[in-house]
Amino acid sequence: MDKLEELVNSYEQQMVDMLCKLVSIKAVNVRSGEGQSEWDRVRFFEPILKELGLNTQIVTAPDPLVPEGRPNLLAVLPGEDTSRTLWFIGHLDTVPAGDPSLWSHDPFTAHVENGKIYGRGAEDNGQAVITSLFAVKALIESGIKPKVNIGLAFVADEETGSDYGIIYLIDQGIFKSTDMAVVPDSGDSQGSFIEVAEKSMMWLKFKVLGKQTHASMPNSGINAHKVGMMFALAVDEALHDNFSDRDQLFEPPFSTFEITKKEANVENINTIPGSDIFYMDLRILPDENLDDILKVIDELRSYYEYEYKVRIEVEIMQRSDAPAPTDPNHPLVKKMAEVVKETRGIEPKVGGIGGGTCAAPLRRVGIPSVVWATIDELAHQPDEYAKIENLTKDTLVFAKLMSKME
Repeated sequence: MDKLEELVNSYEQQMVDMLCKLVSIKAVNVRSGEGQSEWDRVRFFEPILKELGLNTQIVTAPDPLVPEGRPNLLAVLPGEDTSRTLWFIGHLDTVPAGDPSLWSHDPFTAHVENGKIYGRGAEDNGQAVITSLFAVKALIESGIKPKVNIGLAFVADEETGSDYGIIYLIDQGIFKSTDMAVVPDSGDSQGSFIEVAEKSMMWLKFKVLGKQTHASMPNSGINAHKVGMMFALAVDEALHDNFSDRDQLFEPPFSTFEITKKEANVENINTIPGSDIFYMDLRILPDENLDDILKVIDELRSYYEYEYKVRIEVEIMQRSDAPAPTDPNHPLVKKMAEVVKETRGIEPKVGGIGGGTCAAPLRRVGIPSVVWATIDELAHQPDEYAKIENLTKDTLVFAKLMSKME
């Protein structure tokens, strides 16, 4: 184990260089409206995995937006027991950079300063890909043969629902019922949080249809934007009032209902818009029913349509009902906690988050999964970064877990 730690520490500059390179290889999810596929990143990583002596596999999910499909890169290090695999799953796609003026530097050119690597996707989820890869490298170069197979899955499409990523891999039978998974896609700045549960998740699109007219003659039209704003706030208030349970397993310990994206309506100031489109991101405690939430929204929709003479369309963009949590007493959870305590000198806490990682689909089909990483939770924010010290620290945790898991 001393040799393992020495090796991991020696990799620091290699990890920094590789993460900087990864940031520069854009893979903004194609379904965000401005992106590209994950192929360039797969082409970057596949030869690196082969140089380590690993057999690689690319599983391509058909996607009408990408003629060559969406790539998922797999590699497995054989263990003493080849019937079981401990998977480490990182995603290759990112969200868009957002407003570039909010960034201190070009979001797709890595900037290293004060022990941090800045760039879109550095934390979400480049850190996971780099740390899991170098943990396998450390095992190979230290001569440690793991007790079970160690699998690396660098997947597509996590940022828009995983239909072409982890869900497609599950449907293709890649994972066995005896497998386990670590998903380094959430955590805290100390590495003290082990996630075993996720909330339900639903993304909704609302389209309010009124009647466009000149702004000086409001009586001749119906202002869809005005009604849309009132309706959005009414939905927000109703959901918070009707679904206010608390569960201390989760952080935050309540359901969240957030108005997020807003589409442009009219281009000029002196036109009353005849249509208005906005979106909501809902993260709901497992004990609260998504169909009940939709019923409350539908009742409000009917009222606003009658009262304001508009038509309101509600579309479910994504829905994921919460799976059963991973048992906090499962050997994977226990071993992860043991390694974190041994390596970091802290007593980790087990809990749940708002949802959206690759662990949820795996749990849904009965594969025990934990989510753990040491991150400052900068995902989707401007000036996203990964700390250099977390690269080596997390790599060591993963390498020790890989060597000890039975």
